[in-house]
Amino acid sequence: MDHRKYRRQYFMPPQVSYDWVKKDYLDHAPIWCSVDLRDGNQALIEPMSLSEKLEFFDLLVKVGFKEIEVGFPAASDTEYLFLRTLIEEDRIPDDVTVQVLTQARPHIIRKTFEAVRGAKHAIVHVYNSVSVAQREQVFGMDKEQIKQLAVDGAKLLKELTEEEGGNYSFEYSPESFSGTEVDYAVEVCNAVLDVWQPTPDHKCILNIPTTVETSMPHVFASQIEYICKNLNRRDGVVLSVHPHNDRGCGVATAEVAVLAGADRIEGTLFGNGERTGNVDIVTLGMNLYSHGVDPQLDFSDMPHIAEVYERLTGMKVSPRQPYAGELVFTAFSGSHQDAIAKGMKWRETHDPEHWNVPYLPIDPKDVGKTYDADVIRINSQSGKGGVSYILNQNYHLDIPKGMREDVGYTIKGVSDREHRELSPEDIYEIFSDKYMNHHSVFSIPTCHFVQENGITALVTLACGSRTRVITASGNGRLDAVSNAIKQAFQFDYQLSNYEQHALSEGSTSKAASYVSIVGGRKTYWGVGIDEDIIRSSILALVAAVNQYLEER
Repeated sequence: MDHRKYRRQYFMPPQVSYDWVKKDYLDHAPIWCSVDLRDGNQALIEPMSLSEKLEFFDLLVKVGFKEIEVGFPAASDTEYLFLRTLIEEDRIPDDVTVQVLTQARPHIIRKTFEAVRGAKHAIVHVYNSVSVAQREQVFGMDKEQIKQLAVDGAKLLKELTEEEGGNYSFEYSPESFSGTEVDYAVEVCNAVLDVWQPTPDHKCILNIPTTVETSMPHVFASQIEYICKNLNRRDGVVLSVHPHNDRGCGVATAEVAVLAGADRIEGTLFGNGERTGNVDIVTLGMNLYSHGVDPQLDFSDMPHIAEVYERLTGMKVSPRQPYAGELVFTAFSGSHQDAIAKGMKWRETHDPEHWNVPYLPIDPKDVGKTYDADVIRINSQSGKGGVSYILNQNYHLDIPKGMREDVGYTIKGVSDREHRELSPEDIYEIFSDKYMNHHSVFSIPTCHFVQENGITALVTLACGSRTRVITASGNGRLDAVSNAIKQAFQFDYQLSNYEQHALSEGSTSKAASYVSIVGGRKTYWGVGIDEDIIRSSILALVAAVNQYLEER
C-alpha cells in the first residue's frame, strides 16, 4: 500500500462560509425522492423483473414517498415497459410523482419522452458529467463544450414539453460534481436555469450528486452553501442532493447538506446502490424521528420493509444496520440489560409519555420490534438483570432480588458451555429444571394441617416408589413442613426467604412462591407455582431442599 499515489480529488468553493455550522439540528423533513428503482436497481447483480419492480413501487408508495425515480426508460425494454405499465394501468397515485432519468443526448431524451407520455405528472431528470476527470479522460472536451451539452439538453426538454403539452417538471444534475470545480458547476447550473427560467410557482430541481464521495461531510456542506448563495433564480429552484457512500459518510453528508440549504434528498432504502451505495433514507428518516421530527415516511413495520427489500433485490440488511438490523436494539451485555430493564420500569412510573431509556435511542416497538424477542437476548455475556427481565416479560415471574444472581449464573453457565444464544423457551426450561421441577431425592404429593401446637403438618413424603407420613409442628404451615423434612432426613438448614406473587389478575390466578434455605453456608432457591398459595410454597421448599440434598 503506497498512500503517495493518491491526492485530494475535490475542490473547496472560491469563498467558504460556515453559516450552516450555527445550526445544531434539523427541524423538518426534506423532500424525499427514492431512487431504488433506478440507481438501486442498476447496481444489483440481477436487476429486478417487471413484476418485482411493480411490487417494490407499491412498497415505496406505502412507505410514503411522493417522488419516485422509476428508471432509465431508454436503457432497456424492461425499464421502458415498467414505466408504460405504471401509466397505462393507472398505478401511480395522484399525490405521487414519478421521475425518469436521461442523459443529455437527443435520441435518449426523445425515447424518454415517448416512455413518459400520458403520465399525469412527471419529473424528467437530465444529466451530464462535468468533472475534471470526465472532461479530460472520457469526453476530451473543454469547459464550454461540456456546458453546451447541458444547455442543449435543457433546451430539448423544454421544446418537447411545449410540443406535447405534458405536465412535466425538470431536473438537472451536474454528474460527478464531487470532482468538479464548484464555481464551474454553478456556472453550468445557471446556464441550465437560463434556459428553463423557473419561478417560485413553477420550480425546477437542481440535483447535486456526490457521484463518488471524495471529501469529508463539512466540505460538501460548504459547497452546498456556496451554491445556494450563487445560484440565479434560487427562489425557483428545489436544491437536491444525491449522496453516495464511498467514504462511509453518506448520512452525515446528507444531513449537513440540508443544514447548508438543500431542500431535497435522493436516496434508497438501506443504502442500496453502486459500489458502497447511496445514502440510506431509512437511517435519515429515523434520525429525524429520534429527535421528535416527523420524517413524513412510515417505517412502523420495519421487519416487513426489510423482508420485501431482501426478497426483491437479493441484498441483505446487515444485523447492525441502523434501526432495521436484527441486532440493533439487542443487548447481550449484563450491564446494558440491567440498565435497560431498570430504565423501562422507571419510564412506566415516572414519564410514560416520553422515551429516554438507556442504550435504546428509540422505542423498538415504533418500528415493529418487540422487547422480549429483540431487545434483551441471553448468551454467556448476559447478566442477572437480563435473565430476570426475560422471565418477567414472557412468563410473569418476578424473581426476588436475592435470587437473581443465582438464576443469572445458572442460565449463563448453560450458554457458555453450549456456546449458543438461549431463547426465552430455553431459559424457562433451564429455570424450571433447577428451581421448579427438582425432585431428584423426594417429593411431597400431599400434606394436611391441623391446629395443634401452633400448626401441625401431616406430610406424605415420597422417595422413589416408597412413601411415608411424617408429622411435625411449627409456627406456620411452611415451618411445619420444613420441620417434617428435617426430621425425615436427619439434617438441618434454615428457612431464609419466602416471597410470593400472583401470576395474573383474577380469582383463578396461580401463585408463584420463592423459597430459599441456607445449608452448609450456601443458599439454595426453589420456586413453586400452584393455584393454592400454601401448595406453591411447599413446592418451592421441596425444590430448594432437593438441591441441598443432592450436594450433600
